[in-house]
Amino acid sequence: MSKTLTPKDAHVIMSELVRQGTAQKNISIVDTSDFVSAGETLLATGMENVFNTIHLFMGRIMFASRPYDALLKLIDAINTGVYTHRMAKVSYYSLDPVATGHSNTDLFLNLADGFTAGENKKDNKPQSTKSQWEQNQRPSAVFNFGGTDEWQFPLTMYEDQVQQAFRSEAEFNSFIEGYMTEHRNDYESQREAFNRMTILSKVGQVYDMASVMPGSRKNLTTEFNKKFGTNYTSAQLRSTHLKEFLEFFVAEFKADSGYMRERSANYHWSVPKEFRGKTHHILRHTPYADQRVYLYSRLFKDAESLVMPEIFNDDYLDLDTQYQDMTYWQSNADNDSRSKVYIKPAVVDTDTSSATYGTQVPGADVQLEYVVGMICDVDSLMTDFQLEVARTTPVEARKGYRNTWLTVQRNAIVDPTENTILYYMDDADVTEGDGTKSTKKS
Repeated sequence: MSKTLTPKDAHVIMSELVRQGTAQKNISIVDTSDFVSAGETLLATGMENVFNTIHLFMGRIMFASRPYDALLKLIDAINTGVYTHRMAKVSYYSLDPVATGHSNTDLFLNLADGFTAGENKKDNKPQSTKSQWEQNQRPSAVFNFGGTDEWQFPLTMYEDQVQQAFRSEAEFNSFIEGYMTEHRNDYESQREAFNRMTILSKVGQVYDMASVMPGSRKNLTTEFNKKFGTNYTSAQLRSTHLKEFLEFFVAEFKADSGYMRERSANYHWSVPKEFRGKTHHILRHTPYADQRVYLYSRLFKDAESLVMPEIFNDDYLDLDTQYQDMTYWQSNADNDSRSKVYIKPAVVDTDTSSATYGTQVPGADVQLEYVVGMICDVDSLMTDFQLEVARTTPVEARKGYRNTWLTVQRNAIVDPTENTILYYMDDADVTEGDGTKSTKKS
């Protein structure tokens, strides 16, 4: 909830501004008569200081406490800082056990008279396992999620109008309330737009890289018809057969969420690597507490009492901290656009014969008409906060105004090596007809 500035709140805010603007730690405003004095004290420090101080104080409200509940905040995750905004992520490959040297087995004769503690050979072939000093390194893969997206957000204020606003408590209230509310709301919209872009990038990435991310892409229309031997279209499942479809989706979702807790090479790009003559993979598991859910809320509005209690409960996922309802994915221009995702995502080149293997490249154009949702690991999708700083110019002498520039740096992190499952609906596998009778075996 946004802050309502009553006269009492004005005292608190003014006191904080004076403390930060004049380095006085113990000033206390207790009544309206002190307000004028405090205002004069603050103005005496110079208008540039006034602007910067307001930004500092406002910044704490805007960026930390976030009284305005911006949408899509679920992916706000890390802050690498302005000097360290290249994040290196190290992942480790899973290795197989080795042959035992503790006993004689069908593979090796380890315990025999005259044998040493090391590898014993006959006809240049090993008869026993190697010594205890054999080195067994664990290979790793390092991915850099570097880069910066930067924008600036300017604000022009006029000198005389600001000073006039400081002459009474009521005018100061109006100035601060308008300044904070509109500036904060505009910034929240920008932050929301950046987060939405990041989510869309993840949707497109998973769809495009599905061939190397087993089980990460599910066409619910196809899956429903395959399970029940039907031939319904996506539109029929969302209307005439909505109840059956939602029951099916809940069962699928709960099963997938449980499977994601298993350590495996499913649901992500496991970065296969040849090592010691075998192919090894980066294995992932995502406990319930680390799962994040994004669902197109319009599909579930008419059946929230059926779906939400099944998916979110004390023993499963938390509705307040792990769920983001998506009222639209990319465009809210009209109702038909809300479910669509049209994007060219950033993907990783997974072709080991390519000169760009393991690096970020543009993916194929992804056009999805109906995206139902996504469940992913918290580390697979996040926003890196790097810099938020406000700087104010000196007064423009001829025209009497100042500009404040808010500079913002962000990075969108979309990691294909972490678990994700994308749910969508598409009629690609539906046979033409009325959709009421199956033309295929179940």
